[in-house]
Amino acid sequence: MSELVSYDLKHGVATVTMDDGKVNAMSPAMLASLHSVFARAEADDAVVLLTGRPGVFSAGFDLKVFSQGREATLEMLRLGATLIERILAFPSPVVTACGGHAYPMGAFLMLSADRRVGASGDFRIGMNEVAIGLTLPWFAIETARQRLSPAYFQRCVTGEMYGPDEAVRAGFLDEVVAPDELIARSSAIARSLLAVDRAAHRETKKRLRASALAAIRASIEGELSE
Repeated sequence: MSELVSYDLKHGVATVTMDDGKVNAMSPAMLASLHSVFARAEADDAVVLLTGRPGVFSAGFDLKVFSQGREATLEMLRLGATLIERILAFPSPVVTACGGHAYPMGAFLMLSADRRVGASGDFRIGMNEVAIGLTLPWFAIETARQRLSPAYFQRCVTGEMYGPDEAVRAGFLDEVVAPDELIARSSAIARSLLAVDRAAHRETKKRLRASALAAIRASIEGELSE
């Protein structure tokens, strides 16, 4: 697809790999590439397995863009918010395989997926905007609200970061496996989801996530408009 994102379709599972050669910063270019591959996966009627580089799923939004002014910042945030919207409403199951650190936008991708597998290790996962002096946009809060454990929700949105095991308790991940088992386990889950009735899955997901999707769309139309 692009030098930032690769797409490999085999037997109904589309493996989407983010790799910018560094920390998988969610730049406008990376976000646009992800939109493109999810559109391709939808056209292919594929279950999606989304993963990153060994040691880092994504370091989150590209902080350099925030210094480029309001227009550039809004473009990046809109691309991020609409990607979350796309994944939350994606008609086929989406699995994420997190092999390392996952900072905010990377964490939001996992919070939008259907199944989330993480690798054990000295990694940090969460939403550190407040810790670095940024106010969370509404779409981020609503993305977190629909998936995080209530006991962790406020702690997460105010900046706490977690290792993989506590990330399961918080709600960022469903399970943690050894690093050398990550892709095999995630792929097995993706293949098992091929048996899910797609129409029932799609319509149930719409009902389950209706409130979050409405709130995210309101954020895009209001807070993230020009």
